[in-house]
Amino acid sequence: MIPESGYEKVENGILPKGEGWFVVNAREAAWRDSDFGAYTRFEGDVHFPQIGINISVLTPGQPSCMYHGEDEQEDFLVLSGQCLLLVEGQERPLKAWDFVHCPAWTEHVFVGAGDGPCTLLAVGGRTDGDVIYPEAEVAQRHGAGVEKTTKEPKEAYAGYSKDVPAGCREEWLPG
Repeated sequence: MIPESGYEKVENGILPKGEGWFVVNAREAAWRDSDFGAYTRFEGDVHFPQIGINISVLTPGQPSCMYHGEDEQEDFLVLSGQCLLLVEGQERPLKAWDFVHCPAWTEHVFVGAGDGPCTLLAVGGRTDGDVIYPEAEVAQRHGAGVEKTTKEPKEAYAGYSKDVPAGCREEWLPG
């Protein structure tokens, strides 16, 4: 029998503690804020070894990360608001309930759009495999692209602030 995980109350929400199954409401989960939006990963001291899942919130014009491709499938669902998908050199506007599937090595990033927050659900494999941050004019135009192609996350994210704890805000998760 798999036991229920414990829980830890921290300044920015609730974290699961230890191995086991758990239930946590996204509004009560521990959140972080960054140059690339606010997010929760639902993980505590034990990381999910196979599948990563998170909810992120972008403000208009804010990229979700740096434009990249990786050796894992990723899938995204826009839960609310609007954003711009930059994918394989193209721009594609998205709205609530649009689903995006990115097979391995699909170059992509999301940028908040519209007049309010955009909330995204992201799910992807977790092998800590290869990633590439390609030089891409479409991403550079939106502040989401590297100047020179690299495989090093430290290079791609150089100059950006570290993530900080943040509590969930009501407008991030409507409904």
